[in-house]
Amino acid sequence: MKKVAIIYTVRPVLETFPELLEEVVGEKLKIFNLLDDFLASDPGETGFFSKENHNRLFNDCKSCELTGADIIVVTCSTLTPAVQLIRPFIKVPIVAIDDAMTKKAVRIGSRIKVIATAASTLKPTVDKLQQEATLAGVQVGIDAEDNETAYAAMKRKDMATHDKLVLEQIAMVKGYDSIVLAQASMGHLREEAEKLANIPVLASPRLCCEQVKQLLSEGTL
Repeated sequence: MKKVAIIYTVRPVLETFPELLEEVVGEKLKIFNLLDDFLASDPGETGFFSKENHNRLFNDCKSCELTGADIIVVTCSTLTPAVQLIRPFIKVPIVAIDDAMTKKAVRIGSRIKVIATAASTLKPTVDKLQQEATLAGVQVGIDAEDNETAYAAMKRKDMATHDKLVLEQIAMVKGYDSIVLAQASMGHLREEAEKLANIPVLASPRLCCEQVKQLLSEGTL
């Protein structure tokens, strides 16, 4: 049985991602879950991802490596810049939640709207999109907007209010080629959001799972 270790920073993703991963991969997996909500809450309070948080994430990745996992998945977009720095020091492939999503987004069109609930996720997502655009040889214009009220609702486990606020925000988006939902915790809204916006809406969870499936099936791990 293939083994996947998954790092989370919010509980709603922990509650849904493992089932989605097995559905997409198409087989039972041995899954190890590690929840470290400090890595989301601290940057949210301080406004930056500290050296101490880099070390904390490295230790989390090392703990996942020691489980014997075939792949490590980091499910928080705020952590993606740190993941890129940590990868060379971990023997197991690390997939960032937004790797596949950002790669796809820059190929849809040049005008991209990023929606996040946590402000700390905006810069990492915008930077990753710019990075992928450079690699693809295309130019993109990116606008980003947070929704801290929705984030607060999620933190108190009021997902109904979270969803309502995010969808209201998306309904106001006009003049873009695509919308990027910057956090995995928004992924369940993708289809409804796309109907409201009438343009492609990208969410990271399923695209990430498809990337993991491809890596597991290649047999080179």
